[in-house]
Amino acid sequence: MRLPRSWSIAIAVITTAILALWLINSLYALYVQVSWTTPWLATPLLIGILVLIGIAIAAIIYYTGIFQGWWGKSHAKQQQLPTVPVEKTAAATANLAAIDLQLQQIQDEVTRQALLAKSREIAENLARGQIRVVVFGTGSAGKTSLINAIIGRIVGEVGAPMGTTTRGETYTLELKGLDRQILLTDTPGILEAGIAGTQREAIARELATSADLLLFVVDNDLRSSEYIPLMGLAQIGKRSLLIFNKTDLYPPADREKIIAQLQNRVQSEIDHQDVIAIAANPQSVRLESGEIFTPDPDIFPLIRRLAAVLRAEGEELVADNILLQSQRLGAEARQLIDEQRRRQADRIVNRFQWIGAGVVTITPLPVVDFLATAAINTQMIIEIGKIYGCDLNKDAAQELALSLGKTLTSLGIVKGAIQLLSAALTINVTTYALGKGIQGITAAYLTRIAGRSFIEYFRQDRSWGDGGMAEAVQQQFQLNRKEDFIKAFIGQAIAAGAVKLTEISNTEK
Repeated sequence: MRLPRSWSIAIAVITTAILALWLINSLYALYVQVSWTTPWLATPLLIGILVLIGIAIAAIIYYTGIFQGWWGKSHAKQQQLPTVPVEKTAAATANLAAIDLQLQQIQDEVTRQALLAKSREIAENLARGQIRVVVFGTGSAGKTSLINAIIGRIVGEVGAPMGTTTRGETYTLELKGLDRQILLTDTPGILEAGIAGTQREAIARELATSADLLLFVVDNDLRSSEYIPLMGLAQIGKRSLLIFNKTDLYPPADREKIIAQLQNRVQSEIDHQDVIAIAANPQSVRLESGEIFTPDPDIFPLIRRLAAVLRAEGEELVADNILLQSQRLGAEARQLIDEQRRRQADRIVNRFQWIGAGVVTITPLPVVDFLATAAINTQMIIEIGKIYGCDLNKDAAQELALSLGKTLTSLGIVKGAIQLLSAALTINVTTYALGKGIQGITAAYLTRIAGRSFIEYFRQDRSWGDGGMAEAVQQQFQLNRKEDFIKAFIGQAIAAGAVKLTEISNTEK
């Protein structure tokens, strides 16, 4: 039967105390006896015995594992895997939590699940802490040769390839002096012909965008089709090394010239030392003896720079990329939600524009300027506000409606709308002698402009922007006055019964 822990401790303490008292008493007796017979030897003898006792205690502690346990914990703490900088980790985690809440607002189930999968993937990458190095470039630049050369030269473990050639093969590497695992991915080539080539390029760009570090491979000076994606990736914060491959094909003078050109072209985004010349798969040459000689790959400058970058910046690269990916996913989610809200708000505007047209057609207004006030329905404003998470009471909505109505009149948009619609209907009418049909369709048109203006107002967190309400309304008027749109709008009005051509006054011809 095991004794309770408290009893064991008490027995150990008592036993230790008894042994300590016995030891002290024995040492004192020995000291007294020696001091009587040989006084000069007593003190050195006592000190020597105490030192031996101390050494024995230290040895017992060490070999029983107590000291080893303390040291092991301290050493393990020093050797633990490096962590992503706390601030960026916290920011990425907070972003992902906010994104998951945003995604619940997306009504399309397929889209929502796809974005949730992206969010989970980013979170998993954050937890794993691997460094993702992606090799990117044209199919003829020698990307695969570069991958093979790196795998053959880096000292450490190389994992089996994952994925397929259409998605890009990925290898796991261990680099000396770096605790994080490296994932090295070969992507499909860009600028390939045909539909399949375009699809493969889209995959390559997606993989490049998700990389912690990008190896952009070229075999000559940058073409425009290479420069644009490289600069685009660099400008969104993608850390890149520009690799000039196949240098063995150029004379030394041409090689130096191309390197200088590359450094000059990318100097705004990529440091000179990150433009690296290599020969991943040098061509074989025939010696004078007739033998074929194949030089070893010349990639040491890349290996040296790659190791230096990963050791010095690896933690920052992972943190920056995780934060970037979460921000991009958040932006994509916000765009989808904005498009969804806009569609919902447009349906509300369409409904109220025909309601307004019907009311005005039944009860024509004696004065044209009243059209602006009649066209703007306060209930429409309230419903649009709800879509954007803004609950307006009736008084606040009415105040907004009156303000926008006055703006429509003061800017001459009411008269401008009448002229546009009259011309489209090929009917000449005076400003104040209008048929019921013209007033109805004008009311619908003004409702549309007002509704679209309010959509932008709520999209911008209840702000009209720097130009104020007048500029916002003018912009919507310009967007909705194109000839094709006016013709289509009149067709919808006739189909909705808001205007009947036979009822339009034609007496002023």
